[in-house]
Amino acid sequence: MNKGKLRIVPLGGLGEIGKNMIAYEYGDDILIVDSGIMFPENDMLGIDYIIPDFNYLLSDDKREKIRGIVITHGHEDHVGSISHVLREINVPIYGTPLTLGFVSVKLAKRGVKEGVELITIKAGESIQIGAFNVEFCHVCHSVPDGVALGITTPVGLVVHSGDYKFDHTPVDNWPTDFAKLAEWAGRGVLALLSDSTNADKPGWTPSERVIDAALDDVFRDAEGRIIIASFASLISRIQQVMNAAERHGRKMALVGMSMLENYKMACNLGYLDEPKDVVIDIKQALKLPEKEVVLMCTGSQGEPTSIMGRLANNTNRQFNIQEGDTVVLSSHPIPGNEENVFRTINKLFKHGANVIYDPIKSVHVSGHASQEEMKLLLNLVKPKYLIPIHGEIRHLRQHGKLAEEVGIKPENIGVIENGTIVEFYDGKMEIGERIPGGYVFVDGNRVGEIGPAVVREREVLSREGIVTVSLLLNKRDKSIIGVPEISTQGFVYKKDSGVILDSLVEVIEETVSKKSKDLEQDIKRNIRSALKAKTRRRPMIFLTIHEI
Repeated sequence: MNKGKLRIVPLGGLGEIGKNMIAYEYGDDILIVDSGIMFPENDMLGIDYIIPDFNYLLSDDKREKIRGIVITHGHEDHVGSISHVLREINVPIYGTPLTLGFVSVKLAKRGVKEGVELITIKAGESIQIGAFNVEFCHVCHSVPDGVALGITTPVGLVVHSGDYKFDHTPVDNWPTDFAKLAEWAGRGVLALLSDSTNADKPGWTPSERVIDAALDDVFRDAEGRIIIASFASLISRIQQVMNAAERHGRKMALVGMSMLENYKMACNLGYLDEPKDVVIDIKQALKLPEKEVVLMCTGSQGEPTSIMGRLANNTNRQFNIQEGDTVVLSSHPIPGNEENVFRTINKLFKHGANVIYDPIKSVHVSGHASQEEMKLLLNLVKPKYLIPIHGEIRHLRQHGKLAEEVGIKPENIGVIENGTIVEFYDGKMEIGERIPGGYVFVDGNRVGEIGPAVVREREVLSREGIVTVSLLLNKRDKSIIGVPEISTQGFVYKKDSGVILDSLVEVIEETVSKKSKDLEQDIKRNIRSALKAKTRRRPMIFLTIHEI
């Protein structure tokens, strides 16, 4: 047994839902697993998405050691930041055929495809990447072709679950490879890093097959158009909707660039079995009788720029919601995004649609293991140590409790957050130092340029508004020339602003008369105090002083 240390460095996904990214480090070799994004929280105004802080990997002594990136499956929270990482770290990307199909679509969209090496590894195969021998084990999830990883290192075998559930009747008829999981256990598993998303959900996660019956109910009852919203990467859901359309004599059109691109890619790779003459162009679909049409689009999370978001806001270009439409939201709200989803549902109802969503009908099931499946994985793999991953703190801690229930010692369970380094040496686990592992905001074309301070300022601006003051001073004696110009936006109703703004002129004149050394700060402070006393609000103050 080599006496070197294995370091596991979580850069995303521990203590949060999304932006999953973990680095495995041994000697002169580093292997990265996944490279995802996280959707912004409601108070992160203007932020498009969040990527992991991977600066740890960019120092000269680390960057040259990175041997490759393995992607477990094609969801955004595991693959969404890959273009940003590749701009800094040009190494091979390993994944299954469908997963690399998603990667190719994403890289082409971002203009980063040139010079990128994509290496396809099928489930059941293995590859040597530096000091790591990586085996791919098929697991069920809500996207086909997902894998768990068996990573053989010089200090022992580490199993990385990826996102998984134990679905015995998956849409693609390809259940989880229980035999491989048990075979790993027979070799002896040093540590299991396992998905914790549903650690607070008792029982078993339902099979994707339950959605078929729910779709049949929807198709049978709908008298007009059916509009189904889901994630663009849910290839199995596209298959189920196509099959339902064929059973009920409807034509299906896909709406939205990402949905269309993923559909074409999955068809080319053979992951979709297209019923004959069911899928048609959106322009053709809109000319058919309404009861013969089903439209599948993006926007199940209520994103304003998505098709469903535009339909809710009545700003879609090709068609709008009309009386008699049946809208199906075939997804669960991402944690923290419930407000956006329910606002979208309410707007769709106002436009005359009949909106169906879980729990009204079982039109979506989770792709993640619930408590009994988590216990089963622990008993199948039989790890010496467990590190819960992919979840908020509450999920990670609950996963740790489940592990105790099946006999893993509390001291062998590492509940950690992003940036906390775990080391394995001579068969023992040690929790090490913590490196920065925070948020990197993506705002338009700017990556990492907008920090928490700017986001807080945006929140204050949206909540309190602004007051702008322009002041002209005599350069010689610092006296005020004319009357200060004061205006507001998002602070008070214009009809009510006169008295308040007039009172600020007095505050400014009194402050200037005191000939303060720090005039600008004193004016801002006194204006802020006066406004708080009169309105109980604290708008942002913007002051400009000109001297002539």
